[in-house]
Amino acid sequence: MGFLSIPRSQTSGRFYIGSTDNLERHLSEHHRNHTPPTRGRGPWRLVYQEALPTMLEARRRELEIKRWKSAKLVRELVDSRKG
Repeated sequence: MGFLSIPRSQTSGRFYIGSTDNLERHLSEHHRNHTPPTRGRGPWRLVYQEALPTMLEARRRELEIKRWKSAKLVRELVDSRKG
């Protein structure tokens, strides 16, 4: 099993798109400033997640979203799960 996760910085409003096989550990690493791309940019709040059958599919989904290169599209994805 794999997960796509999108936490959002509560200070800057920026999103981080990642994938993991352990969502709880992944989020803990962000909160402890263990992940270099998010270090010093928190605190982070998980705003979106997808469970996928395999890590390979989670990684592919992560790369798909990263290729969007648009915070607006990511925001629309996050908002689509709120309704």
